Amino acid sequence: MSGKKQARKLFGTDGIRGKANEYPMLPELMLRLGQALGLYFKKNYKKPRIAIGKDTRISGYMLEQALSSGICSVGVDTLFLGPVPTPGIAYLTRGLRTNAGIVISASHNSFSDNGVKIFSSDGYKLPDQIELEIEEMVFSGVDPSLLSHGNSVGRTKRVEDALGQYAVFLKEQFPKELSLDGLRIVLDCANGAAYRVGPKVFEELGAEVFLAGVQPNGANINDQCGALYPQKLAELVKLYKANIGFAFDGDADRVIVVDEKGEVLDGDEIMAICGLSYLERGLLKGNTVVATIMSNMGLDLALKKKGAHLIRTQVGDRYVVEQMRKDGYTLGGEQSGHLIFRDSSTTGDGILAALKLLAVMLEKGRSASELKTCMEKFPQVTQSVAVKTKVATEEMPEVDKLLQAMEKKLGDKGRVLFRYSGTESKARIMLEGPHQDELKKMADHFVEVLLASVEKYGESQKV
Repeated sequence: MSGKKQARKLFGTDGIRGKANEYPMLPELMLRLGQALGLYFKKNYKKPRIAIGKDTRISGYMLEQALSSGICSVGVDTLFLGPVPTPGIAYLTRGLRTNAGIVISASHNSFSDNGVKIFSSDGYKLPDQIELEIEEMVFSGVDPSLLSHGNSVGRTKRVEDALGQYAVFLKEQFPKELSLDGLRIVLDCANGAAYRVGPKVFEELGAEVFLAGVQPNGANINDQCGALYPQKLAELVKLYKANIGFAFDGDADRVIVVDEKGEVLDGDEIMAICGLSYLERGLLKGNTVVATIMSNMGLDLALKKKGAHLIRTQVGDRYVVEQMRKDGYTLGGEQSGHLIFRDSSTTGDGILAALKLLAVMLEKGRSASELKTCMEKFPQVTQSVAVKTKVATEEMPEVDKLLQAMEKKLGDKGRVLFRYSGTESKARIMLEGPHQDELKKMADHFVEVLLASVEKYGESQKV
């Protein structure tokens, strides 16, 4: 399977992504992708329909029209959902009984990027083999005889109440016996897809809501706001004397939390809090939480103390979901804030995760700062390096040797992880162990060695 992924031309670990109006995010390629999608589902279903949603990037309009044109040209109808969080599109794909749902978003990336990911009718991302088949159709081209004519050309319809339907779903996931009355909550919606539905949900559940990042202009998504910049949220939580704050990323499939003291909680801490709550209530299937190799060792220990377990996958929420589906697990996620509650949703959902955490707070009568003491985090240092060429470590002897030396030095008291990003041209090093300062020195030295080694294969720079 890994060989197929490396050989792909379009789909990466999280769909297709790139600079808008540059390959592969070109209108003409999106038109061909739309045709390929339409023909695939037309071949497998009698009268297919495909939903299309997006975040707030200005290029979303262009790509939405190109995809829809391709889909309609082969006789398949499209439904425009407008700006909706990625998990909302996954839900609406099921709720509207469409055969697929397309998300136009580059998640946490800047507005100049965009991307496409596709959900099946069951609300899960398309399986690898289907993505590969669609990709092959894109590059082989469409037989002109398969284009529709006359009354058989596909139609497009806008779903006016898409956000309302998703908001109702979210509120139904919050315990009916609980209310957010009296809670002061700050939301940073990253000028992204949650800018309308986020405030709506929390206000209608009774909270007093203070807002940031709710004035999208097509170019300010993720711009010094949202989940990547929780410092701004921390300042607002303290300013408004709020009980808690939530920062979403551009497509709102992840959340970062700030407690009432202005301290940041990442996805690992939220998984620990919610995982132990699920365990107490008998809802944690197999007494297991699924996370990635990036999750903190403290999460392992917090779960082990209470008799639960942590299973790790490779980086990427799709791999977490695959493991959860395979063994029926109910809770999983990533340190970055992608949290999957499979008893409620099929994918990571920032707003849903926030509601799940609030429910634990209210049921236990404890603040977020009190709840997070269930987990003691190990120091971690992560650094990224932009690379033009992703060179295998075995082709860089100095790097390979240094990795082995660092692993030996940390032993069973820490971890070393080196990987290339699946969505960006970057290399990442993560070191975990007992001493922050020592880890920082090791990471800085590694970056120097990596830069020197990669230079012969292509330019790179520290970011």
